[in-house]
Amino acid sequence: MKIVCSQTELNAAIQLVSRAVSTRPTHPVLANVLLTADAGMDRLTLTGFDLNLGIQTALPASVESSGAITLPARLLGEIISKLSVESPITLTIEDDSEQIEITSLGGSYQMRGMPADDFPELPLVETETSIKIKASSLAQALKATLFSSSSDEAKQVLTGVHLSFDGDSMEAAATDGHRLSVLNIKNALNSESDSGDHFSETNENFSVTLPSKSLREVERIMSTWKADDLVSLFFDRGQVVFLGENQIVTSRTLEGVYPNYRELIPNEFSKILNLDRKNFISALERVAVLADQHNNVVKITSEPSNESIIITADAQDVGSGSESIHGILKGDQVQIAFNVRYVLDGLKAIDSDTVFLRCNSATTPATISPQEESNIFTYLVMPVQVRT
Repeated sequence: MKIVCSQTELNAAIQLVSRAVSTRPTHPVLANVLLTADAGMDRLTLTGFDLNLGIQTALPASVESSGAITLPARLLGEIISKLSVESPITLTIEDDSEQIEITSLGGSYQMRGMPADDFPELPLVETETSIKIKASSLAQALKATLFSSSSDEAKQVLTGVHLSFDGDSMEAAATDGHRLSVLNIKNALNSESDSGDHFSETNENFSVTLPSKSLREVERIMSTWKADDLVSLFFDRGQVVFLGENQIVTSRTLEGVYPNYRELIPNEFSKILNLDRKNFISALERVAVLADQHNNVVKITSEPSNESIIITADAQDVGSGSESIHGILKGDQVQIAFNVRYVLDGLKAIDSDTVFLRCNSATTPATISPQEESNIFTYLVMPVQVRT
């Protein structure tokens, strides 16, 4: 196998697939990345796979002879990242050898790898259960929900994002038991796909829960894609494959029944606050300086005499602070407390200039949503009970 390629492109590819390389491998080969050279297509493909998450990417290369080998991901990455960007990199492996030679400018490095046959096969599934989704829609869904997923491995099904598909619409939801993010996107699927590439009427209400770790890698990869690019999703036997133009991400699904989160969202509210989103965020961030010193709790109170909302934090033995912002109240007076970090997370996931904070009492769930009444995004957060 002999390859000549760009240092910049090879370094970027190694950094990308290394995110799927196990830090505590159960087998030595899982600490490696798989390099596959194709002389027919003049392409070098790199793959990382920890048996749960797999990432594969390809780059153009001048391939004199085809071949494959696995190399230690960390060591390979460190060597390639330090080589000059001014010179192409040559990778050479003699026939029946497990040692690769890396040359660039005046430098030459040798590295011992493992046979490609030892590397586990990436679970690439291409079944009838497939869709093509707009990259912009998937990116929007992940931005709005990933932060609400749980980090507690004991709550396995809550450590992911639940994706539901109905016709051409997609709904994404995530919860950690303290807050819930729900985003519904109309026309998220490619309406111009062939009949076999999106869900038919018999496939309506299909849903799957995917680990947040995998979806964060999908989100990171998609940041380099164009908004109108399409992502193909294939579902089969507990696996999901995200297929882009030159990149593939595979992930296991999370087992278990996802909670019926729609039942958690109240149908009616007795108190509705209309607030400027940026002003609300700024005030919360200033008060959070003190709230962070104690329990992260801020109290939100409406002023009955005027259109003012008071945000306060009381850090015992440290100090206290308050902010007053403009807000329009509809309904009963508001007095409610929240974990300030939860509220800020929800507000930063919204693009609207104005938001509605809806609640019924100081002990029941509240929601934050954009000004638009289309109910595209709903963020539910549980209040914190404080002593008065």
